[in-house]
Formats: sequence, C-alpha cells, structure tokens
Amino acid sequence: MQLSEQTVLVTGAGRGLGNHIARSFLDAGCRVVANYRNSAAGARELAATAGAERALAVQADVTDPQEVAALFAASEAHFGTAVTTVVNNALADFSFNGDSRATAGAIAWADFDAQFSGSVRGALNTTQAALAGMRAQGFGRIVNIGTNLFHNPVVPYHDYTAAKAALLSLTRTLAADLGPDNISVNMVSGGLLRTTDASAATPDEVFDYIAAATPLRRVTTPAELADAVLFFASPWARSVTGQNLMVDGGLVMN
Repeated sequence: MQLSEQTVLVTGAGRGLGNHIARSFLDAGCRVVANYRNSAAGARELAATAGAERALAVQADVTDPQEVAALFAASEAHFGTAVTTVVNNALADFSFNGDSRATAGAIAWADFDAQFSGSVRGALNTTQAALAGMRAQGFGRIVNIGTNLFHNPVVPYHDYTAAKAALLSLTRTLAADLGPDNISVNMVSGGLLRTTDASAATPDEVFDYIAAATPLRRVTTPAELADAVLFFASPWARSVTGQNLMVDGGLVMN
C-alpha cells in the first residue's frame, strides 16, 4: 500500500518527536490521527493546519485499553476507513537530564512500572486495537520508537532503557506472530535528538560529546528520525519485519 493510501495513527503526536513524525506522514499524503494525552494544543494545531480531510486530533491515554478502543473508533468514524499504520511513540513523562536521573541506589520500582506501562502496555493496547482493521484490509504496519541506549548506555537511564529493551522484544515476537497477516512490526531507535521537549534539559556539552562521537559529527534531528519511520511504513520496506534500525548518525553500529 502506498503511503498516500494509508491512515496513520501516531501516539504522543502533540509535541516533540511524535509531532515531527505526524507532520512527515502528512507531507507524504497520508491521513493522520494525532493522538495526545496532555498536549492538546500541538495536536489540534497540526489537525487544523492539515484540515479535517487529512488529520484528526484525538485525546487518549494509550495505557488504558478502553480509551484506545475509543481512539480507534473515532478515527474510523472520521475517515471512514480503518487505521493501516500505527506509530507507537507515546512516552511516559520523562526528561533526559543525566544530572537529575535516578541512580541505581535510589531508583524505585514505580519508575520502572511507569515506563513499562507507557512503552510496552501502550504498544500492546494499540496493536490489539488495530488488528481487526489491519486483518480486514490484508495490510498493516506497526513502527515502535526505541532507543540506542540499551546498546550504548552513555547515560544509564535505568527505567527508560529497560522499558525500551522490552519493547524491542515485543516488536520481534509480534513480527513473528503477525507476519502471516501481512502486518510488519519494526522499531526505529534514535539516540539523543536535537532537540525535542524531552531533550530540552540536556546540557550543550552532552550534545557536543555525542556529536563528536558519531561518524557524521552531528546529533540526529527529529525530522531525520521521522524519515526512517516513513521507510518502514512505505512499500520499500514490504519485506522487512522484526528489525531495529539505529538512526543516530552511526554512534551505534549493529
């Protein structure tokens, strides 16, 4: 299915990376559902700019299965077609600031629980809600947003990194399970991005350190990571599933 034929749900699209991803899909001609939990202004502005025929902003907490079911129902009622593509980008509240992170001796299980709920439960909820529509169309694309930190923990964000590693495992098991339905499941893993709301607290010297360590000598932007997400949704990735693509300027090579 061509990108311009797809109806794409981007979770956490009200701000940051999710907003960039949603706009990239709009630029490719897709219909876009911009999901948000708290960031209403950004999602609604995106939808208003694109117009009702192209975009819809819907509030939902992706950790709540009932809210996710209502999200998918609102999308299908608005566009008259099921969601073909899901980008699981929504993130539990988190700030990338190594100076204020919870260290090994102080971090609580509640921190892990919040991150697992946002990353893993949220992705499972959206996947399960999307399955009937994807199977009916004989086509589905699921793209999960990961991190390069579980390969290169330059700053050990224990809770965030553990949850994203679990999401990679879910990505691969879902790919094996859903492949016969022509539903692919992949992950795009960036590093520190310059700049999103989540990385706004990161000191300049950290950005400079990471840039110097990459072959490209620069920090990846949200727009550059969004390009890779579109690849996995596009016909060029029709035989690719269960993969984790690093988009970090070559900082991590695997």
